[in-house]
Amino acid sequence: MLSEKLTEKLNDQMNNEFAAAHEYMAMAAYCEHRSYDGFANFYIQQAEEERFHAMKLYNYLNDRSVHATFKEIPAPKVNYDSIIDTFKAGLAQEREVTESFYTISDIATEEKEYATLSFVRWFLDEQVEEEATFERHIDYIERIKDDNNALFIYERELAKRSFDGGK
Repeated sequence: MLSEKLTEKLNDQMNNEFAAAHEYMAMAAYCEHRSYDGFANFYIQQAEEERFHAMKLYNYLNDRSVHATFKEIPAPKVNYDSIIDTFKAGLAQEREVTESFYTISDIATEEKEYATLSFVRWFLDEQVEEEATFERHIDYIERIKDDNNALFIYERELAKRSFDGGK
């Protein structure tokens, strides 16, 4: 049985993942409103991925006979200074998620909750990929600077992104 402390952190993280999806949809809306459809698609797919992560946590809690509890999701930021600002906000959000999973991992280690450690390892590996993705996009966009043609080509590549359900 999961401890109250670990249950709380897992529930918090499930809610954080749903909130992250909400944030990414707000970023998509920002991009879409400015006719950056490729960037909007990137964030829509990112939101799908975050909902997938939230459901993994939801299912794990239920598999462990724990009540998955939902909290209010705060309103996301809706305005950004630029496209790169959205990616910097996304990177900061992913770094917070990584820290949260470190905390869960620390508690599970302390409590010798090996099943949770095994479960969380997937998320830790995923977070390496998530942070690297945002860092790479920031590097590319900074390299492009004000080259609208390059930005257009880059955006078209992001328009092709699709989330495959974690396969």
